[in-house]
Amino acid sequence: MASLKDLRVRIASVKSTQKITSAMKMVAAAKLRRAQEHAEAARPYAERMERMLGSLAKAAVGQQGAPKLLAGNGREDVHLLIVGASDRGLCGGFNTSIVRDARRAIEKLIKDGKTVKILCVGRKGRDQLRRSYADMIVDTLEDVAKPRVTFEVADNIGQRIAKMFEAGEFDVCTLYYARFKSAITQIVTAQQLIPFAVEAEEASVTATGGAKAVYEYEPDETEILTELLPRNLAIQIFKALLENSASEHGARMTAMDNATRNAGEMIDKLTLTYNRTRQAVITKELIEIISGAEAL
Repeated sequence: MASLKDLRVRIASVKSTQKITSAMKMVAAAKLRRAQEHAEAARPYAERMERMLGSLAKAAVGQQGAPKLLAGNGREDVHLLIVGASDRGLCGGFNTSIVRDARRAIEKLIKDGKTVKILCVGRKGRDQLRRSYADMIVDTLEDVAKPRVTFEVADNIGQRIAKMFEAGEFDVCTLYYARFKSAITQIVTAQQLIPFAVEAEEASVTATGGAKAVYEYEPDETEILTELLPRNLAIQIFKALLENSASEHGARMTAMDNATRNAGEMIDKLTLTYNRTRQAVITKELIEIISGAEAL
């Protein structure tokens, strides 16, 4: 049984931890608000850009001279997986959930006889993946969101990926990140970046019953795609970094809130044990005094 001193030290230690987790929760909440605003602001542009390029790509795909970022290089042997995670821990299952989906994809690709290369964004993703796939990791990008996520960083990553593709280092590139839904919910998303993923043909009639709009482009589709596909690559990476940042802060705020409440419950239990132990010690001393007085 722990002594009174041990219990006091334990209670003080847990209270100190509770103060730290409470402070981290408030900091994460403050950062989450800004990160969520930035992520939600970036979604419309990125989604409309992807939708417009999808419409253009349907007309250009299969044509002679189609951009390589759209048509690919005709092979699917080497896959590059960009695994977006965080550089810091204490954010619940944020990193684990992203790495888990990436592991499943890696195992499936290896089973199918494909070659896999991994580009890690964030130290925590690298630390988990290198236990089993150290030889597949080509590089790790750290502190990309420090002090904040900028388009310049995303553009640099996009240019690097495009150069790797042009050099023939991979055939297909897929990005893994967590899409922010709420502070307690983050949706792990896999998005194919190269070649550009063209969605299935949509119905020619809209949900309101009207005919689907038909657009004419000037210059032609191929020229527009050649100009916009590299830019879209940077935009989609930028959106993913913003979503990851918001998801990380939301996961950290939730984890620190749970830790603060758990510390409070532990303090209550330890305090109850301390009071019972103290009462037992006092009762024992009184019994010893009374017994000694009766013996005299």
